Amino acid sequence: MLLRIFTEPQQGASYDEILAVARKTEENGFDAFFRSDHYLVMGDGDGLPGPTDAWITLAGLARETSRIKLGTLVSPVTFRHPGVLAITVAQVDQMSGGRAELGLGAGWFEAEHAAYGLDFPDTPGRFDLLEEQLEVITGLWDTPVGEKYAFDGKQYQLSDSPALPKPIQQPHPPIIIGGAGKKRTPELTAKYATEFNAGFKTVEDTKVLFDRAQAACTAIGRATDSLILSAAHRVVVGKDDAEVKRRAEAVGWTLDELKAHGVGGTPDQVVDQLGRFAEAGCSHYYLQIMDLNDLDHLDLIASDVLPQVS
Repeated sequence: MLLRIFTEPQQGASYDEILAVARKTEENGFDAFFRSDHYLVMGDGDGLPGPTDAWITLAGLARETSRIKLGTLVSPVTFRHPGVLAITVAQVDQMSGGRAELGLGAGWFEAEHAAYGLDFPDTPGRFDLLEEQLEVITGLWDTPVGEKYAFDGKQYQLSDSPALPKPIQQPHPPIIIGGAGKKRTPELTAKYATEFNAGFKTVEDTKVLFDRAQAACTAIGRATDSLILSAAHRVVVGKDDAEVKRRAEAVGWTLDELKAHGVGGTPDQVVDQLGRFAEAGCSHYYLQIMDLNDLDHLDLIASDVLPQVS
């Protein structure tokens, strides 16, 4: 299992704080650094110093790291036009030497759209945007150099596009789709995604979502083993129960909440929990780290968890 660090900077983090976590991620041998793509704090925090744009952040990290993969989990289709996003991700891929990954989703947080004047269609409308964005982005990336790309959809129209720049990764950077939708999510996953993410679910519910995504692959003749399966949870690890409790409370959770909704405990306990996800088919696991100033937390996971699951 590959372990990836996943952060939520909208809760309050400067670029320098994000950079410190990314560098620690690379130093400690984790596979990737991912961040959420949100513009508004969630809950009762003040979110200071304010939001950082996900892809501007990743562009900076592309030049300040050398090995780890860099991506979003996930970028809402309501934030950016697909033509612009295709250029942005391709450039980050170039800047990083081929390490960019694009998580793309329909979006869900209505309040951040109101706060920054962004349109927020209903759920079917956002999925319509997602379907066409996936078509446009992959179409632009996959058009051979020297040829033109056009698209005439209900949501987007492109004509006579040079379809540049091209990403380094071929055929294009990995695309991650996630969610619990029963029909459109697995269908879009099978058609476009490199990876399906079943975030924040129990092992049993994760397996249901994995099976659904794989069934959609089978339905279109795609090999199920060509789809990476991943999961994500808030993770709290401590050398002993007291340290687990301290770290959980530092991010606003009780031990009961951690047990019910996250992954946590001593290193051996966490290894056992991750093992159950591996048995369900998970090969990439996103460790959601909420306290970006607790770099010792990453050191502990790297020394006592990572070697047992890699």
